[in-house]
Amino acid sequence: MAERTARQQRHDERHRHILAAARERADADGWPAVTTRRLSEAIGYTQPVLYSHFPGGKSEIMLAVALEGFVELTRRCRAALDGERGRPAVEAVSVAYLDFAGEHPAVYEAMFQEPIDTAFAQDDTRAELRAGFDTLAEAIGDDGDDGGTATEVFWSALHGACLLERAGRVRPEHRARRVAELAARFTKPRSPGAADLDPHGPPRTFTTGAPP
Repeated sequence: MAERTARQQRHDERHRHILAAARERADADGWPAVTTRRLSEAIGYTQPVLYSHFPGGKSEIMLAVALEGFVELTRRCRAALDGERGRPAVEAVSVAYLDFAGEHPAVYEAMFQEPIDTAFAQDDTRAELRAGFDTLAEAIGDDGDDGGTATEVFWSALHGACLLERAGRVRPEHRARRVAELAARFTKPRSPGAADLDPHGPPRTFTTGAPP
């Protein structure tokens, strides 16, 4: 039993080592530079050892990196949400999303730009992907009445902002303004409660993105 545990630990360590090397190479030189031969040379494992972990070779490695990325992105967005609602929630999650994409460009590219063998927006979409989408939906208060379309538009806006930032096509110093604009457009108006009622006039009303 102890021997099997030690063997499994060595296996898991090699698995992590391979993925870390792939991320490092992709961050430095892009995914075209990531090959099984180069990875084997970089980490000191033979190609048969590498294929024993990832029989599908580079495509399977890229998928594993992407899935790890979805888990990490969801964790960061969920931590940013932290019980927030309304505009603060949209802003916090937007910043967490943009920060992740900026800090991990190769991982983000594997998640959303490279061909990976996983389904999006399907009944069999992986749990890692669904969890991320659900977090974005929660941030904007999307109850799913429109089939998640509002969340798809929010996600699309974040993705576009990520790509433009990375390409240097937008002003870095204006990110806070862009996030504020996103929040203004994706914060649902709330119905006035008792505390919002003026006994000497009509109830106060709020428009999307306008704080009370």
